[in-house]
Amino acid sequence: MPNILIRKPLSMIKDEAGEEGEHTLKRSLGALNLIALGIGAIIGAGIFVLTGSAAAQYAGPAIILSFVLAGTGCLFAGLCYAEFASLIPIAGSAYTYGYATLGELFAWIIGWDLILEYAFGAATVASGWSANVLKALQLLQIHIPPQLMATPGTDMVYWQGMWRTAVSLPAGTDLTSLSHATASFNIVAFLAICIITMILVIGIQESATLNTFIVFVKVGTVLVFIGVAAIYLFAHPDIASANWHPFIPPNAGEFGKFGWSGIARGAAVIFFAYIGFDAVSTAAQEAKNPQKDMPLGILGSLAICTVLYIVTALLLTGVLKYTQLNVAAPVADGIEATGVAWGQWLVLIGTIAGLSTVMLVMLLGQSRVFFSMSRDGLLPEWAGRVHPKFRTPYISSITVGIFVAIFAAVIPIGILGELVSIGTLLAFVIVCAGVWVLRRKQPDLPRPFKTPLVPLVPILGMIISFALMAALPLDTWLRMIIWLAIGLFIYFGYGRHHSRVQIAAKRL
Repeated sequence: MPNILIRKPLSMIKDEAGEEGEHTLKRSLGALNLIALGIGAIIGAGIFVLTGSAAAQYAGPAIILSFVLAGTGCLFAGLCYAEFASLIPIAGSAYTYGYATLGELFAWIIGWDLILEYAFGAATVASGWSANVLKALQLLQIHIPPQLMATPGTDMVYWQGMWRTAVSLPAGTDLTSLSHATASFNIVAFLAICIITMILVIGIQESATLNTFIVFVKVGTVLVFIGVAAIYLFAHPDIASANWHPFIPPNAGEFGKFGWSGIARGAAVIFFAYIGFDAVSTAAQEAKNPQKDMPLGILGSLAICTVLYIVTALLLTGVLKYTQLNVAAPVADGIEATGVAWGQWLVLIGTIAGLSTVMLVMLLGQSRVFFSMSRDGLLPEWAGRVHPKFRTPYISSITVGIFVAIFAAVIPIGILGELVSIGTLLAFVIVCAGVWVLRRKQPDLPRPFKTPLVPLVPILGMIISFALMAALPLDTWLRMIIWLAIGLFIYFGYGRHHSRVQIAAKRL
């Protein structure tokens, strides 16, 4: 009977991390590349969309406190990720950490769960990227048939010179007088994933270089908004004073509708904006100096993005009353309120660039998790094959890319987004628990980076992650349970019988 809770020895993991040759991943990433990977994964729809809707519906100007709360939860998880990434510098992220500390069954669960974060996350982002690209194309008078603009069954209407989803129109719009079409396939999202998959197959250095360039573009976009809005508010302090009052709107008589409970609900909603910093850890086996650079990449990207989020939220609620921010492009509206007419194009370019790098990092993370699971025998051997020229897990990348492209083209974005959030939070819980367990069982291990205040930091990380999971709908929990049940069926039917760790243990 195989021991399903057998742990992968750290000595075996470190031996694998030190392997070289054409069958291994190429070490070519420095600290700047890793920080850029983190920023590339974090800054996207969250800063351009969620800030406005969460302020309008839940927290008002106090949305900045929601960002602080969500960022604090991510900080606790990030510190735990940083310790593991420096101690276990190998591809696989939370999957590998769980294998070393909690055992094979937990490793499988977290590896299967990471598909919800990375694959479904990339598909979610591809849907948002598609919407912005289609808007830009229509502004340029380039039109795609509405049947190819959204997932199957989506009601598309022609309004103000553009095809749009019916649900995105203002309340009270007379839909009967407009032209309608039913979408059947999101071709733009499908092609976006295919192109990014091709880039990832060609090489990690090329992918990282492209990501770093785009990160500078989208961070520049955010900084332009911050500069324009700050100058405007310094010139009109009376507008800022009026819009920031009351800073914490009184509760509307319902949990989560403003007041302090609204700040908590806002934190749960905008948590999606922080997803991605942990993807840095999946590139540990491609870092030049992982012991030093991995903590810098994880914590540096998280710190930079948190500051940008808080400042953007503060200025956005200053230039516009929070009640006006429940729109698809609140930052664009904020720039327009300052009198800068090119705001719409600025945000479109920034959002398209931002979401491009999120897709790239998510797909990179997913293929590296599959690579690690295959090398451990829990998935078939082909998933771990490395291209002899490009030194990338090309079959894994192509397989993931095909499935994600189909997901993005046919599954509604709302369902995908909730699955991404709950999958990520579960990963955070397991990583925090793993740090605590390893500190107790092997306290004398040389740790290049040590999480401070253990067990307090891991416990707080688990508590906040569980609390945010509890705020998600019941049907999201049910989907996750069904997904994990499918994964356990595969593990007990294939993985445990082919596990390299199990086979090695039998030989002893």
